Amino acid sequence: MTRLLVVETSPRGDSSISRTMTRRFVADWRAAHPGGEVAERDLMETELPFVTAAWLQAYFTPPEQHSPVMKEALRLSDELVAELLAADHIVIATPVYNYNVPAALKAWVDHIVRKGLTLGFDGRGLVTGKKATVLLASGGIYTEGSPIRDRDIAPQYLRLILNVIGITHVTIVAGGGAKVVDMGQETMEGFLARLQPDIARAAAD
Repeated sequence: MTRLLVVETSPRGDSSISRTMTRRFVADWRAAHPGGEVAERDLMETELPFVTAAWLQAYFTPPEQHSPVMKEALRLSDELVAELLAADHIVIATPVYNYNVPAALKAWVDHIVRKGLTLGFDGRGLVTGKKATVLLASGGIYTEGSPIRDRDIAPQYLRLILNVIGITHVTIVAGGGAKVVDMGQETMEGFLARLQPDIARAAAD
């Protein structure tokens, strides 16, 4: 059975453009993959701690030497890694804050990049044979020729991280200029209509 993992990061609920992009993507994905299974990880509903000294101590200790405290420190990280490894396709939907991803998504990255699980001790990615789609909503527009093209950090960062763990089949759907919806200059439906062909192609891949 084909399995999709959806990672959501926006705190804006139904008014979120990235979440609306996700709903379109999931609907198209279900149509293209009858019988497929969808798992959801909403980082706004997950108490995801930042990396701490206790977490790092557990991380660098061989699993067979883990104390109960160390196992608990890595419990959520282990759960997030298991979700990732169980998926065939990962979709990450996120707004862009100050040119990069929100803190919650960076925390998720820190929990799923794990030596021996998703990253080999030789530096090679272990998460192979999977694909990923990144759905981005940003106020800025970063297309070729844009005066802020060099600030397009978020998709570069996510592509890099996914490549590092072994996922090289990565599609980016960038919803640049999304502030027109917040400013009432365009409807959500009108804005999403321009992105729909790219979303549908990514979902059908």
